[in-house]
Amino acid sequence: MKYAYITGRVRAMKTKLIPAEMYPRMMNMEMSEIARYLEETQYKEEIDALAKDYSGVDLIEHATFDNMAKTFRKLAEVSIDEPSFLILEYLRRWDVWNIKTLLRGKFSGASDTEIMKYLVPAGELSPEHLEELAKKDSIQDIISAFDGTDYASALAQYDGKNLASLENALDKLYYFRMERAVGGTLSVGGGLLLKYVRREIDIKNLITLFRMNKAGIDAAVIQENLIPGGKLHDELSRMAGQPFGEFLRGLEGYPFWSSISDIATSDLDAVSRVEARLKAYLIRYAWALSNYHPLSILPVLGYMVSKETEVSNIRKIVRGKEAGLPSELIEEQVVVA
Repeated sequence: MKYAYITGRVRAMKTKLIPAEMYPRMMNMEMSEIARYLEETQYKEEIDALAKDYSGVDLIEHATFDNMAKTFRKLAEVSIDEPSFLILEYLRRWDVWNIKTLLRGKFSGASDTEIMKYLVPAGELSPEHLEELAKKDSIQDIISAFDGTDYASALAQYDGKNLASLENALDKLYYFRMERAVGGTLSVGGGLLLKYVRREIDIKNLITLFRMNKAGIDAAVIQENLIPGGKLHDELSRMAGQPFGEFLRGLEGYPFWSSISDIATSDLDAVSRVEARLKAYLIRYAWALSNYHPLSILPVLGYMVSKETEVSNIRKIVRGKEAGLPSELIEEQVVVA
């Protein structure tokens, strides 16, 4: 069966993920202790290889990014037919991440070396191509390099002043392509993956509403920032611009409400905690879907979402520690499913 091998691989890989109870312990470690702990995990090869060039936060960030990119590329390489197609479609989000990183780097005047530190070649764009793009002289040169590709229309949104509308267009493009690709598959697993993608869009839009409604931003501006395609798009769109208390009351009864109700109502400033809880809800949702069809793309999806979250959590912890943030503040942003 086309899914038997790849799902067997990710079941084994899942056992190597960092256990949730380690995150609070990492918050109490020195940076060198965190690096030593990671050397005992799946990150050992990258830590050892990069230790001659980097130390501290830089070492940990590069090692975790490199390991994730290598892991995802390997998943794509060892899968065939539909699994390979769906994995690659999912991983295009890292192409979007890289395009944003390239543009932000050029916008802020960062060197090509500095930009390349934050690129994650886990998608279709190869490390060599990304390095080529990082060496371009300007934002416009990078945009021109994508002429004739699917990204051209989104990149045309650049107004020369800021990147917000362009980045929003890239996100919308990614999910449009993802829905189109997944919706075109006939398997039960493809249908369930589409169900996940729509839930992910809803959660992303919900986070946007939390941030923008809290800031009192105009409804029309918020609606422009919402990603089409979610199951709840029309309902969430109607909540744009609502007074924050009214907005919260409108969320009662939705499946994600139980994950955030205690902090959303008791601490109106806890937007980052709400965001972490919603992301944890999404991971649980991915694994719950995978239980319906263990021989499908869904266990692979569950693993990839968990791996991305692990890398994000490690980076939040080391960055927070480097900035001298209190452990409680870092803990609020760590996603534990």
